[in-house]
Amino acid sequence: MTNPLTLYYAPDNASLCVRLALLEIGLPFDTVLVDRAVQGQKSPDYLAVNPNGLIPTLVTEDGPIYETGAILLWLAGDGFMPAPRGDALKWMFWLSNTLHPTLRMWFYPHEYIEEALVHALSRATQGRLSEYFAHLEAHAGWLDDRAPSALACYLAPMIRWAALYGPAQAWFDLDKYPHLREFAIWFENRSAAHEASRAEGLGQTIFSAPQYPNPPEGSAL
Repeated sequence: MTNPLTLYYAPDNASLCVRLALLEIGLPFDTVLVDRAVQGQKSPDYLAVNPNGLIPTLVTEDGPIYETGAILLWLAGDGFMPAPRGDALKWMFWLSNTLHPTLRMWFYPHEYIEEALVHALSRATQGRLSEYFAHLEAHAGWLDDRAPSALACYLAPMIRWAALYGPAQAWFDLDKYPHLREFAIWFENRSAAHEASRAEGLGQTIFSAPQYPNPPEGSAL
């Protein structure tokens, strides 16, 4: 019998946030690989599920859900968001509308601007990301809660990606952000993170000192 939830994923993509949440909550789910090495996210079969051609998609009894923040909110309920809920919602939308899109611009500048201006855009984006991580360090009190949540599942992979991907490596120094670093170490030692790491080939210190993935199937890029 198949599970009621199916996660369309690629290793070390935004689907990692959803996988972590499903594992933390303890919901059974199936997975379907979207093979980015052959542009699987643009295939007719996948576009029939997610017409945006982006990863992830979670197929539910309510139908397919896409947009990482929307999936996490659908999964969260009252017990998987820090209190007070209003503050948690504020941070969820900040992660979804501010940090995540800026990281995507950092990873894929050619999708946003002509070649001659890519360097300028990347330099500006890097500066903005530095400001955003400093903002988290100073104002995100939930980082110290040491409780699994939709926010934790969303942020931890983005800390990882900031260190690994984009046009310039070694710009992101987690040691500059003690709260973020302690959060990353705490979260990567949870059983859900270990299980996600095995499934996607992410290694040991997947958030605090990440290495490029070696997935058993598919490609991160």
